[in-house]
Amino acid sequence: MILHELLDYTTLRLIWWVLLGVLLIGFAATDGFDLGVGALLPFVARTDVERRVTINCVGPTWEGNQVWLILGGGAIFAAWPPLYAVSFSGFYLAMFVVLAALILRPVAFKYRSKREEPEWRSRWDWALFVGGFVPALIFGVAVGNVLQGVPFRLDADLRIFYDGSFFGLLNPFALLCGLVSVAMLVMHGGAWLALKAAGPVADRARGYGTVAALLVIVLYALGGVLLWAFVDGYVITSPIVTDGPANPLLKTVATAPGAWFANYQAHPILLLAPALGFIGALGALIGLRSRREVMTLLSSKLSVFGIISSVGVSMFPMILPSSIDPRASLTVWDSSSSHMTLFIMLVSTVIFLPLILLYTAWVYKVMWGKVDEKTIREGGESVY
Repeated sequence: MILHELLDYTTLRLIWWVLLGVLLIGFAATDGFDLGVGALLPFVARTDVERRVTINCVGPTWEGNQVWLILGGGAIFAAWPPLYAVSFSGFYLAMFVVLAALILRPVAFKYRSKREEPEWRSRWDWALFVGGFVPALIFGVAVGNVLQGVPFRLDADLRIFYDGSFFGLLNPFALLCGLVSVAMLVMHGGAWLALKAAGPVADRARGYGTVAALLVIVLYALGGVLLWAFVDGYVITSPIVTDGPANPLLKTVATAPGAWFANYQAHPILLLAPALGFIGALGALIGLRSRREVMTLLSSKLSVFGIISSVGVSMFPMILPSSIDPRASLTVWDSSSSHMTLFIMLVSTVIFLPLILLYTAWVYKVMWGKVDEKTIREGGESVY
């Protein structure tokens, strides 16, 4: 038997759908609090020393955390080529805005402390804010547009045509999803600062984190109501072939009110995903108010997991629906790479992902401990 036939095509497609979710959740759970800290920087720190405390809470680890974003993009490129082609071409300007904001972050980290003038440092502090707030908002806006359907179509040769615009992405429901994303990551950043920072920075982070946790609960619930009442979901109406060729045009798809909730009706256990989104946010809220730092961070991560996974299980098997030609919608079963490609990628992942996790855990162990004003004053050139 050929080695790659040990796992059938259907199973490999399902595994890579799960792995893509793992990578995206890994990014949000790690680099997500870096983005949240950046968005909180102008508000939790009032002096230069306090700003340096805030920055050094994420400075040693943000580059490693961003690896998850690179892994996620690579997984989309290799495992789901049509998804990569549609999303990176259709959302080109949005991706460019995110990229520009993310580029600001390392530049600000490196250049902020090169000069001591307050105006110089203030500009780079706001650059860090932009580098945290803008990606958090745009990522959420992208999810909101995916849930509504993206205006693309495929011709008979599977060439992709995108008929949308950048400003068309900024519709009310998508902006609400963007606010959910911002609130979620600000909550996560507040949880991290409450654990990692000391003194006034940690105290203010608890306050802003509390507000963000409340907003997560309210906005996430509001998003669910609007998704049920006003956003049509997508459902495959033809027989589903799970091991067929990667050709989205071989199926038929229809839109229907409440279709994004059909999986929950068919499999009530899946309700655990959105429930964890609420429970985690509530746990973070309680942890912030009671100063239980580890509980707060774990609860915040639980909320991140629940919110992101609820999108995936709601849409399954859809990955990227088309609003102008539902038949062209991309699903788990018809937009993947070949059987052999998925298998080779899986073998590589089984080897290297545990190494990444072990190295990440080791880095956090080495960098563990609170950052306070004494750390900054005595750190010399080893701190930002």
